[in-house]
Amino acid sequence: MASKLYPDAAAALDGLLFDGMSIMSGGFGLCGLPEKLIAALRDAGVTGLTCISNNAGVDGFGLGQLLATRQVAKMISSYVGENKEFERQYLAGELQLEFNPQGTLAERIRAGGAGIPGFYTRTGVGTLVAEGKEHKAFGGETFILETGLVADLSIVKAWKADPYGNLVYRKTARNFNPMMATAGKVTVAEVEELVEAGSLDPDHIHTPGIYVQRLIVGTDYEKRIEQRTVRARETA
Repeated sequence: MASKLYPDAAAALDGLLFDGMSIMSGGFGLCGLPEKLIAALRDAGVTGLTCISNNAGVDGFGLGQLLATRQVAKMISSYVGENKEFERQYLAGELQLEFNPQGTLAERIRAGGAGIPGFYTRTGVGTLVAEGKEHKAFGGETFILETGLVADLSIVKAWKADPYGNLVYRKTARNFNPMMATAGKVTVAEVEELVEAGSLDPDHIHTPGIYVQRLIVGTDYEKRIEQRTVRARETA
């Protein structure tokens, strides 16, 4: 089979990018972000992006880099509270936002990857989230219709991979990355460690290689902490 391994992020994205495309970007807060691929998107200069992500990064890091360069036209997210530039652009009418309850966003992505065009949920009924959406009663309860999400490109970050693109995530980085890997028309993964084929326990693989088309190995990850909170040391 053709090799899925590319020398760097720019090479892995070559031929995949176009203005106005939709991109899923994995990670939870600042954990498990595809740092190298986001930087390569910034450097490529592609514009008019619809970014589907749990969050919008922070100023100067994660997707915050693409907001700073005005490459993002729309965000589909569940948490955007750590990014001042996002706030400024949104309040100024320069950025579209499709806001989702976090569980709804996760299920929309999972559904898209499973080929499910829509599903009903009670989450958001009676709130702004439900405006303009189909309502239907099941068992005496009201539900709203949410649509599955599929992106032109998914970029994900994993801990380990083999040459076939089988991925293993570590701890909180497993939030959103695995489901996004299934919901992209093309999925590019960046990993911290490449291992030999056959060395990963099949029972421990989180994303089968069938979902991954391209792969890079990254180094020098920042792995920032979004909000550092410490407890005051007890005095004797």
